[in-house]
Amino acid sequence: MPKQSKPKIIVITGPTASGKTSLSIKLAKQFGGFVISADSRQIYKGLNIGTAKIEKDEMNEIPHFMIDIVSPKKNYSVAEYAHKVHSIIKNKHKTGIPFIVGGTGFYIDAVIYNFSLPPVKKNPQLREKLAKKSREELLQELKAKDPKRAKTIDPKNKIRLIRALEIIYTLKKPVPLLKKSSPYEVLMLGIAITREKLRHNLESRLKEDLRHGLIEEVENLQNSLSWKRLYELGLEYRYIAEYLKGTISYEAMKEKIKHELWHYAKRQMTWFKRDKNIHWIKNQEEAEQCISVFLNPKDAS
Repeated sequence: MPKQSKPKIIVITGPTASGKTSLSIKLAKQFGGFVISADSRQIYKGLNIGTAKIEKDEMNEIPHFMIDIVSPKKNYSVAEYAHKVHSIIKNKHKTGIPFIVGGTGFYIDAVIYNFSLPPVKKNPQLREKLAKKSREELLQELKAKDPKRAKTIDPKNKIRLIRALEIIYTLKKPVPLLKKSSPYEVLMLGIAITREKLRHNLESRLKEDLRHGLIEEVENLQNSLSWKRLYELGLEYRYIAEYLKGTISYEAMKEKIKHELWHYAKRQMTWFKRDKNIHWIKNQEEAEQCISVFLNPKDAS
């Protein structure tokens, strides 16, 4: 009996504001695919401008999944994300090529490498104890116990810092991300972009987002979310919440967002550079060549 081939999937990744969304639309259209978002905040309803969420009229009739699937009141885990994406690929891969598109490296790896995450239960007593520490104290502790995880985690996200330490305390060791044999045949494409171009893109996007109502978006979210939850959502939402509370000025808010976006992009690149399976492409033509060979290897030989 012939061995059943694995479903083929294509990943398009890179730092925030590198052009992943627009490229994925063109490629999905050309190669008959659909898009699965790999952005840890685009899953939340109402987080639109701040996450650069694609709008319906921009999708060019390409089906999109894992966007606007849960309330921002809920904490959505990487395990939940991976389970849902595996289900989408299983049900939809015969209708086209799945394009997993986004910059949340942990989410992407959990899917394509089928990570076996340790089933560590919540420990309310430990969480309460850790919550009394400052973010800086938690980060320093994580650096001492698991320096690799400390390099890629959001240092200002207290929930993630506490969860990382909770796992370490329970297992009594850093978390080994176990890579099983992938259930898919995967082509990983990363968008290569210079530091200068990336900085320019980040600053231009922030300027446009503010002009198009990002502050009003956060005000609307605050009607149903606590200030604490807005802070947990990170980056733009964190500092606009501070501005709306009156703890920082408008100019200070902008500078803090610019600073944090740049550091976030650098953390993304730290994560991606560890993966030697990523093919770094400079333009659409290079992406098309890689995909053509991947989908039709006999034609390239």
